[in-house]
Parts: sequence; C-alpha cells; structure tokens
Amino acid sequence: IQKSADACCGLVIGQALQDWRYFVTQRGRIQIAINLPLSFFKNQGAAHHLCQMLPKHAAFDGLIVEMDGSEVTRDLAFSTELARALRFHNIGISIDDLGEEWPSLMDGGEFPFVEIKLDRAFVAGCANQRLRRTACRQIVDFAQGSGARTVAEGVENRDDFLVLREMGVDLIQGFLFAKPMTAQKFARFSLGRFETLS
Repeated sequence: IQKSADACCGLVIGQALQDWRYFVTQRGRIQIAINLPLSFFKNQGAAHHLCQMLPKHAAFDGLIVEMDGSEVTRDLAFSTELARALRFHNIGISIDDLGEEWPSLMDGGEFPFVEIKLDRAFVAGCANQRLRRTACRQIVDFAQGSGARTVAEGVENRDDFLVLREMGVDLIQGFLFAKPMTAQKFARFSLGRFETLS
C-alpha cells in the first residue's frame, strides 16, 4: 500500500510540474502548490528526489507543498526539521486545513513554515459567528508574528471575504471566485482576468 501511495505522489509531482511548464508558456511566472502527505517525506531519499525534479528555469519561483495540519501537529519536530531543510531548496511547506489543533504550533519554537491555510470550518460564516471570527484572527496574528502568510479556504460569500480581508488574511480562495478547473481552463481564466484588470 505504501509503495502505491508513493507512486501516486510521484505522479502528482510530475503532473504539477508539467502544468507549471504549460502555465509559463501561456501567461508567464506563476507559483504552484501541491498536496503531499508528511509520510511521503519519511521515505529515504524522497526529499532529495523532489528537489532533483524541480525545473532549472529562470521563471521558476519555487514550490509550495501543502500538508494536512493534523499530520504536521502530530509530528511537529519532524515537520519543523523538514520545513527548515526544504527552504534551502526553494520549497516551502504550507500547513493545510489548520483547525482546532493550531495552538500546538505555538509550542514548537522556530516556525520555518511559509504558509498557514485556515480551515473552512473556521472561515465559513466567520462574518456572522464571533467564535469563528476570533479563531481566524488569532491564527492570522500568530502567522504574521511568525513571518508566514495566511490563506483562507472555502470562502463562498462576500461578507466572509470582507471580514477576512479586513483582518489581514493574505490570500483568499473559494467558490466566491472560481471552482476547481483543469490547467488549460485555468490558464485561459487567469489570463482573461489579467487582461480585464490591465
């Protein structure tokens, strides 16, 4: 089962880098992010292999690897050491779907993670629910103090968007802006939006 999972991770990495090359030819520089489990990096040589796969191209601005927040907090020592090592190779670790376990990050000392993604359980309805809004604000404050950027996931309405933007969330994603799409459709979609803004 583990070999099958590792092979699947390899396919994900390969497809993401292939999509990156397509994006670069269609619209120029773009940063990419992929989801990988923490367990993948516990295989000997996995991190080195990933580094070897990265494009040697002037337009490549690095890779973001998103890891589930519960995985990261369960093995914070390993996750922290991995994040520190990967940053030397232009790879940043993003803590994805960070939920109620987030306070445990405050006990880790050094914080080499580049991004925290606020779970939709906190984000959805935060404009009207004080407890969710408070949780979002605490995570944002912690991230800012640690030098990490924040991403709000699952934003579906304008009220939540405005509240999150006001509290200083760096990036916001969700159906309010677009639904998941293929690489080709995304390239056309983003290029169209760029041309509209120009």
